[in-house]
Amino acid sequence: MKYLRAAILIAITLSFALTQAQEQENEARLTRDHAPDQAAFKLTPVADGFTRPLYLTQAGDDSNRIFIVEQVGKIWILRDGQLEDQPFLDIEDIISPGARANAFSEQGLLGLAFHPDYRENGAFFIYYTDRQGRTVVARYQVEAGDPDVADAASGQILFQLAQPYANHNGGHIEFGPDGYLYIALGDGGAANDPLGAGQNRQLLLGSILRIDIDSAEPYAIPPDNPFVDDAAARDEIWAYGLRNVWRFSFDRATGDMYMADVGQNQWEEINFQPSDSAGGENYGWNVWEGNHVFAGGYAPNHVPPIFEYSHSLGCSVTGGVVYRGAAIAELQAVYLFGDWCSGRIWGAWRDQEWAWQAAELMKTALPISSFGEDEAGEVYVIDYEGAVYRFDPVS
Repeated sequence: MKYLRAAILIAITLSFALTQAQEQENEARLTRDHAPDQAAFKLTPVADGFTRPLYLTQAGDDSNRIFIVEQVGKIWILRDGQLEDQPFLDIEDIISPGARANAFSEQGLLGLAFHPDYRENGAFFIYYTDRQGRTVVARYQVEAGDPDVADAASGQILFQLAQPYANHNGGHIEFGPDGYLYIALGDGGAANDPLGAGQNRQLLLGSILRIDIDSAEPYAIPPDNPFVDDAAARDEIWAYGLRNVWRFSFDRATGDMYMADVGQNQWEEINFQPSDSAGGENYGWNVWEGNHVFAGGYAPNHVPPIFEYSHSLGCSVTGGVVYRGAAIAELQAVYLFGDWCSGRIWGAWRDQEWAWQAAELMKTALPISSFGEDEAGEVYVIDYEGAVYRFDPVS
């Protein structure tokens, strides 16, 4: 009997140890002790034939569908490597005409975010510039009888803002871990921030907004937004001092926020906000460009970037995501981002002393317009000329 009890005790101890090991393995990796091995991963083409694709995301509904946004006003579904025959949504008729022309434009259909409860309510949100050049955030619904088609007549404008110039429209929207909708607005355009929008909290331009789209129509202000009841600032503002954030993202494991802010003439930057932030950060534009004085003056509560690079290496940063997939262990906890002009892709991470490190991971020939994640956390790269690539293991 004593041997049976001993065997049972050993089995219980081993089971407990195995459970602990599995839990530790499943915990989010926060730091790294080395740079990613560049020989461990590659880019694999998964689809092409798109017209100026700008973004890729998923609906969080366990359908394993990938949604690809075209600047010209269409959203397509990619399922198991196959493109659906008709677009999920087509709003070509209501976006800025310049976005449909062959010439380069910063207008058009720029952003897409699915409601956290999309599986139940079928609601999603888009960010576009309309025929008058205004920024619009609108809510749409999926067709009741067809999950692969949206109801194009269901559009409800939640937010609208006149733009003084045609460029620096921001364009990214995403739901945070808190369930609120975050909106990136550029500084209004032209060059050098002629409106002084970056440091003017009475303007929404040059900011990240945070709104509650569930509690009121068209939206409510979260009560813990940093400038609520501050007469010198707009209630919607979550962070400011930004020139033109081209893609931000939340680390799906930690909730930390990464923002890629496109520079003026010399410096591109990556900004960071920890998940426990109460908001209100000032990222410096146009007093600062990266870590360098630009217009000069005073930027209260200035938070410098975690990484910058000069225009000797590129010309326009494209924000990405922290890799949390399962296919490439070598990329765990690495924030992946790139450059539109040079095709370079970098990785940034925190070392075991929590200091930020970065390294160039690959040099492509792609005009990188976006990065995106599928439901499993695998990461994709969007080629503005029409293709979609996925990070895959080499072996």
